[in-house]
Amino acid sequence: MKQLFLFIVIILSFGCKPKIEGITPSSGELTPGKIICIGDNQMSGFADDALYYKGQMQSLGNILAQQLQLVGFGDFNQPLMPVNSVGVNKDGLSRLELSYKKDCQNTTSLSPVRIASSGDLNALNTSVFNPSESFKNWGIPGLKVTDVFDSNYSNSFYSRMQSNTGAAVIDELSNIGANDYTFFAVFIGLEDLLPHAKSGATSNDMTPTFGTAPAGDGFENSLSVILSTLSVNGAKGIISTIPDITKLPYFTAIPENGLDLDSANLETLNNVYNPIGFSFELGANNFMIEDPNANVFGVRPMQAGERLLLSVPLDSVKCHKMGSVFPFRDEFILTLDEISEIQIRIDEYNTVIRSLAQEYDLAVVETKEWYESVNNGITYNGSPLNFSFVSGGTFSLDGINLTGRGNALLCNEFIKAINKKYNAQIPRANALEYDAVLFPQ
Repeated sequence: MKQLFLFIVIILSFGCKPKIEGITPSSGELTPGKIICIGDNQMSGFADDALYYKGQMQSLGNILAQQLQLVGFGDFNQPLMPVNSVGVNKDGLSRLELSYKKDCQNTTSLSPVRIASSGDLNALNTSVFNPSESFKNWGIPGLKVTDVFDSNYSNSFYSRMQSNTGAAVIDELSNIGANDYTFFAVFIGLEDLLPHAKSGATSNDMTPTFGTAPAGDGFENSLSVILSTLSVNGAKGIISTIPDITKLPYFTAIPENGLDLDSANLETLNNVYNPIGFSFELGANNFMIEDPNANVFGVRPMQAGERLLLSVPLDSVKCHKMGSVFPFRDEFILTLDEISEIQIRIDEYNTVIRSLAQEYDLAVVETKEWYESVNNGITYNGSPLNFSFVSGGTFSLDGINLTGRGNALLCNEFIKAINKKYNAQIPRANALEYDAVLFPQ
């Protein structure tokens, strides 16, 4: 009798199991039309240190546009590179791929290498402007917020898509006309910080938050004009805050205590540095860096939390005692003070972004919070993802820009904010349909 009762309970439990229905896609308060995007590397699909076709197809802008098409939005025109192009960056180099490489110790290991001896310079010298169909992705690699107003803006990625010489980006946006789009997405500001950070804070070129800058006003005034231009005739939109760039893999992949000493090297370093008050031990030690404020010798060990840049020549570290007998130069280091300076500027930018979003009644996506969560590690549909260089799944081989998978995850943060602000039901992207770092077969 007891078994019969249990059997009946099981049957009833399955019979009464609630059905989980999928959402019905809806544009909510948005007017389906076309979307226009503006930003820098991430919006354009720049990845693996180059602009190339597949990266553009997996750009933040294009993934967001594809999801909006599910609720009635139209095509999304991008200034695409040739399909089979090896890609190109501002220095004329091709994109990176993960491949096998010998180091100075004749050890073969997986490493980012250039896919070709030079980049696709012809693509940069070829205009892709089409007068019959305006571009909707104004993600431009290297674009600063103040560059938008510069009629002499010398950026080859922009030159290939502008309608005529001397037209500033803001002119191009104005010429598109509000009737040609009903929604816009803005993710800009990273390039207002990155050149300074990637120089080890040796260049003083962070865009000022307020006041004037070389090509127009500071961050606040420039962004306000951009949003005013995009908002004409009632177009709705979304804007993103800026993450803490000092926590990107480019600045964290090499730990400050990555100096691994055997007994022979230990003796050498102690002979060099004991007389000035520094000593080392077997195993992991902090790298030595130049710091004119440290002491009369201008050198010291790195402190916990300081950053060693991915631009450091690793063969020089392995075989020529860089970072030990020969301290790292300032251009390869971000000190605690320099990190703090950058983080303060980021907080200022984000205060401006949130204030302007309220003024123009825009959705806000807190990408700073999302980057923090992924940095700590997340699980997406059973797949672990984090900021680990190469293996983390979210960052491309340049350590700065997201993979297609990372862009899809970030796009979903945009979609959540859009849905909340505009009472929409835009489906999220399946991030596992997009590329992480590809390993050789």
